[in-house]
Amino acid sequence: MARYYDVHPDDPQRRTIGQVVDLVRDGGLIAYPTDSCFALGCALGNKEGLDRIRAIRRLDDKHHFTLVCRDFAQLGQFVHVGNAVFRAVKASTPGSYTFILPATKEVPRRLLHPKKKTVGVRIPDHRATQALLDELGEPLLSSTLLLPDEEEPLTQGWDIKERLDHAVDAVLDSGDCGVEPTTVVDLSGPEPEIVRKGAGDPSRFE
Repeated sequence: MARYYDVHPDDPQRRTIGQVVDLVRDGGLIAYPTDSCFALGCALGNKEGLDRIRAIRRLDDKHHFTLVCRDFAQLGQFVHVGNAVFRAVKASTPGSYTFILPATKEVPRRLLHPKKKTVGVRIPDHRATQALLDELGEPLLSSTLLLPDEEEPLTQGWDIKERLDHAVDAVLDSGDCGVEPTTVVDLSGPEPEIVRKGAGDPSRFE
C-alpha cells in the first residue's frame, strides 16, 4: 500500500520531504507533482524502479526517460551541451520543457535510447520538486504519470493513491499542479525537433 504525504505548496515541510527521499534512496518508486503534471520517479541507479515505471506505463525500450535535475550545473553532468544548445536550454529553465540530448558516461546505459544514446533532461519550476531534488542530491529518474489508454495525465494526489496503491510506494501531494505534460524538444541533431507540444511555449524552438 502506498504512503501518502501532503506538503505545503510554497514551503514544503523538510521532515516530510526527508521521509520521501529516504524512501527513494531505499529503492522506492514515488508519484510526485511537477510544474507540468504528476510524474513517476525513482533513484537513478534503481533498475527495479525503472522496470516498474515501464510496467505501469507499458513503455517500450525506445521511450526516452527523463532525468529531473535540480539546476543547470547538475544537468550538465549528465548530458553534453554545446554552446548554442547551452543558451537555448538556459533560457528555458527552470520550466515545463524536457530536452533530449546526448548522454554522458554518468548515465546508466539502460536509460539511454538504444540507437541514439540520448536521454531526456529537465529542470522543473516547482517548490516541492525542488525541495525533493535538493534533499536527494542527484536527479530523479522520471516519466510522466500518463497511464496506458488514457489521454490525460492523472492530476490529483488522492486519485493517484487510489489507482496506483499497489504499484507505487508513495504519493507526494502539494495541491494543484499542471495538467499538461512538458514540451519535449530533441536537441541532439543539427536542428531542434519538437517531439511533443505541451506546457512550455514551443515557438522559441520552431
